[in-house]
Amino acid sequence: MKMLDKKKVRGSLELTTDSLSNMDNLMLLQLNYVQLKGSFDKFPEELRWLCLHGFPLKSIPPELSLEYLVALDMSYSNIVSFGMCYTNTQQLESGPKLSGSGSKDKRLLGLLKILDLSFCQQLHSLGGFFELHALERLIVKNCTSLIEACELVEQCVELLHIDLSYCYKLKKLLIGKLKKVKTLFLEGCNYDESQTEIRGISSSDSSLNSQTSSYNAIMEATPSDFKFFAISLPSSLIFLSLANNNLSNESFPMDTSCLSMLEELCLDNNPIGSMPNCVRSLPRLKLRSIEHPPPKLRRLSAEPSLNHLNVGKIKFDPQMSPLNFYRGLKTLEPWSLEIDGMVKIQPLVDVEEKVLNRLGWKNLESVKERQWGTCYFTGSNTSPKTQMYYEFGIFSTFYEGKEMPEWIDEFRSDGPSISFTIPSSVKKLRGLNFCCVEMYPQWNYFKLPMIKISNITKEHTWIYDHYVEEFDLGGKCLNFLSYWMFEPNEMRSDDEITITVEQIPNWVSHTQVTKHCGVTLVYEDGMIEEEEDALDYYKSWNHIIGGDLSGFQLATPTGEYLLYNMRFQNRTDTSRFRTLIAHGASYKGTCFIN
Repeated sequence: MKMLDKKKVRGSLELTTDSLSNMDNLMLLQLNYVQLKGSFDKFPEELRWLCLHGFPLKSIPPELSLEYLVALDMSYSNIVSFGMCYTNTQQLESGPKLSGSGSKDKRLLGLLKILDLSFCQQLHSLGGFFELHALERLIVKNCTSLIEACELVEQCVELLHIDLSYCYKLKKLLIGKLKKVKTLFLEGCNYDESQTEIRGISSSDSSLNSQTSSYNAIMEATPSDFKFFAISLPSSLIFLSLANNNLSNESFPMDTSCLSMLEELCLDNNPIGSMPNCVRSLPRLKLRSIEHPPPKLRRLSAEPSLNHLNVGKIKFDPQMSPLNFYRGLKTLEPWSLEIDGMVKIQPLVDVEEKVLNRLGWKNLESVKERQWGTCYFTGSNTSPKTQMYYEFGIFSTFYEGKEMPEWIDEFRSDGPSISFTIPSSVKKLRGLNFCCVEMYPQWNYFKLPMIKISNITKEHTWIYDHYVEEFDLGGKCLNFLSYWMFEPNEMRSDDEITITVEQIPNWVSHTQVTKHCGVTLVYEDGMIEEEEDALDYYKSWNHIIGGDLSGFQLATPTGEYLLYNMRFQNRTDTSRFRTLIAHGASYKGTCFIN
């Protein structure tokens, strides 16, 4: 059947209901895009899961047995309405029955937990969910004709998941009183500029008058195109999607104060200029990602703050125009962070082994599990494991320790500088590992030193100031390790190299010193060129050594580059580097992320 052309066979396959009558104890049945012929009286009666995609009838046959049904999936069907009705008091007491069912007890739906009516484009109403206590998942996405959902949906007290995505004609839905709903999808519900109301008000509510008054006040203050979002949502929500709703700062739903449990909010494809204040105040919400902002965006501010709005990932489109990007404090967050083409931070234990091998980093198993102290500025109470961060073609990590790794053995020196000549080799030099040991006997709070690497022979200089600047290590000694990627024309045999470590004055006193430093050169290991390079992703970034560093070049006679992450904020002040650059040297031009 999988080999058949679905477009040709949809609805053309026929099956008589009698052919199922002898299937005793049948519990799982899937009949997608099948024409069912005959009476449903002999349909299997003990079904637990029934999937009827493309069901051709306008309604569910009244004789179809659903007594033991736990999951019903009728996506892409032709049904016009789905609901419960009660013909007399006896039926009301015995439980809900599907429309047209008469008084047959086998029609009870009291065990139903999952109802999926997605893409039923002729469905216009959902009704009578009275005492459907077991229902946990209600999925009616892309029902573009759905106008009404019965208010009794609030009686489905076990509901955990509701998906109403792209039901943009829906006019009324009462879900405010539901206490267990964790996930709610409202994507594209304003696509047709509907005026759907989401409310927590019922006629039996003793506070009806006051709530109605409050509701009217909100509705008057809300633009008519966005009344769908004017009223409260279930306070139990953990995930809420409002994607593709044409929401702006002015039309953003204001009643979010009750969502104290909310942990994830999806706002994709909405013209929002800044994070609304009502979202900032949610205690459990973290801004996890900003992906593909508008190509014409000129300035983006994503400053970390103590209210947990800390971005974990920012990704730009390739056609993005030059952007003035503001990140804020240069502290090492205790979480993973990736800013497309700018910086990537992740726990060392999560870095692929093949990447570490390409860097030449060895015997770091015990280091991976080490932890550094709490982050001073972000107020984190966690003790994150050792992390690796990448920028400008430079991989870096640090941990508490008095001695450099044994494999940093090619060149060593006491103090803050080291000079050497690159020896002759038949192999291609692809980079170097630089390590230094910092000591701060009076404090545990370290600042990472600036590093200056100069190729005296070729008159090339790179001055690097880290994205990560300051942190509480939890010890008195810092072991800093970094791998620098270089193109073949930047470092060659017989080139004279000098590396200098420059201390930044600590906020307490300038007593942090560099005790030792060392270098090990890393060569190509003879791997076949056609094989995938573990560092290909990192090499694809624009602003790396060997890439486009024109925005970081200094206006000096020689080729000097000041690799300073705050440069992405169009900072031009170079005074903090006065001991490493020529007096009065400045950038040649502007630099925006692109």
